[in-house]
Amino acid sequence: MSLVNITNVQIPNNPALFNTEFQFEITFECLAPLKEDLEFKVIYVGSAESEEYDQELDSIMVGPVPLGMNRFMLTTPAPNSDKIPTDDTIGVTVVLLTCSYMGREFVRVGYYVNNDYIDEELRENPPPQVDFSKLYRNILVEKPRVTRFLIEWDKPLEIEMPPENQIDVDDDIIDLDEEIEEEEEEDDGNDSMVEEE
Repeated sequence: MSLVNITNVQIPNNPALFNTEFQFEITFECLAPLKEDLEFKVIYVGSAESEEYDQELDSIMVGPVPLGMNRFMLTTPAPNSDKIPTDDTIGVTVVLLTCSYMGREFVRVGYYVNNDYIDEELRENPPPQVDFSKLYRNILVEKPRVTRFLIEWDKPLEIEMPPENQIDVDDDIIDLDEEIEEEEEEDDGNDSMVEEE
């Protein structure tokens, strides 16, 4: 069973210009006392061809974490456009929000991001060099991809559970509270954001 569940993520400044900072308002529930802090990261995928172009936009430690519901705003810089291959600048990519405990990642929320010009003329006749002052990003917040990892919460890092204990699911974490209430009534345990015991 997971001791921490992300229950909601809001992205208030979306859509936005490409060079605008990212903002994630994260709500999570802590079900048991934690000895260590949680680490949240935001990673921008610069190219689907290679992880070499991934950029860690920010990493913060959150703690001590009280029991119950918690909420905070995570603000990160925009990705460095110089580190993104030109052919991958415009189009669809991914931004990842991850959370780890004692060095172990236990949840990853991925969002598709569409980068394009709003101006129709620029879309039809893009300039030879990308004009980042007019390029917008739109995060597809309605369809996050959620991946959970089973970890041993109270064991030293060297006793990591094997990689086959990964659970990969698709779910929408917005309005999750309603889904949790329905799950409790139906007792079917199908909500991908709530760990099964």
